Amino acid sequence: MSYKTSHKVPNSTLNGLSNEANLMTIVVLSRGNCGISRCTGRYLVSMTVADLLVIIFCVILNHLGSLHLPISFLKHYHVCSLNSITNAAVVDSSVWLTVAFTLDRFIAVCCPKWKVRYCTERTAAWVILTICTVSYLRNIPRYFTYEPDPTRGPFPLCRLRNLCTKTPWAAYLWSATIFTPLIPYVSILLLNVLTVRHILVVSRVRKTFRSQGHNGKDGDPEMESRRRSIILLFAISGNFIVLWMTRVVDFVFQEMLLNLSSMSIVTHVGEMLMYLSSCTNTCIYTLTQAKFRGEILDSISNS
Repeated sequence: MSYKTSHKVPNSTLNGLSNEANLMTIVVLSRGNCGISRCTGRYLVSMTVADLLVIIFCVILNHLGSLHLPISFLKHYHVCSLNSITNAAVVDSSVWLTVAFTLDRFIAVCCPKWKVRYCTERTAAWVILTICTVSYLRNIPRYFTYEPDPTRGPFPLCRLRNLCTKTPWAAYLWSATIFTPLIPYVSILLLNVLTVRHILVVSRVRKTFRSQGHNGKDGDPEMESRRRSIILLFAISGNFIVLWMTRVVDFVFQEMLLNLSSMSIVTHVGEMLMYLSSCTNTCIYTLTQAKFRGEILDSISNS
């Protein structure tokens, strides 16, 4: 996956507000008073932390830093190489944590036999740790995609190596884009389709059963509770699907089918929407969870 510097970046004020919103989200979710399970809470907190790191490293340090400080320690050969690992790793973590959350909700809704074993706080902690560790280890080879540029003065500024003609490196970078976001995108889309299908089938069965046993007058508290959980799932995964769609289409058409240059307007828009997806989860929680809104208002009134 390409993480190139673009001059089309979000406003720094919006980035600051997004950071504050993500920090508030982490604090509120960590209290455990939002009416969600501790397992789900762990996934939501980890996703928010990963989104915050994406904003800090990819947007503020990489994009804004390169725009406002074209010659700084951020452009040092070693710093630039380490940054490339971190930028890719935090994006990978954010994406795959969304997949893990979607899978957790799919099992909770569609696979009750597995729910007791998989949908636990301990399992969530191990899944989160594994995803973050693998994300960083998988991107270590990116350190060697940069080299010092001796033509730009004594300060060892970094530049990309010419790796296009080297098959192993080209295969690694191409497979990295398949790993993120193509596989997660398809996985989330498929899991949501299966979840919707299961809910529709169960809902019809329960409506038929309750209409026969209760004359259709009583509500269904289990389906109401499940509905709130599903709204949160579909809001988060749907947000991911919509905002990553341009990046996925760009990859499929430019790198897989047409082999066009990656410096097109579609690529810039895809990168912008990709980073925007790291700024929207607080809005999603606020719009879909009444208890979360209450905790936010209490935090603001007490501050």
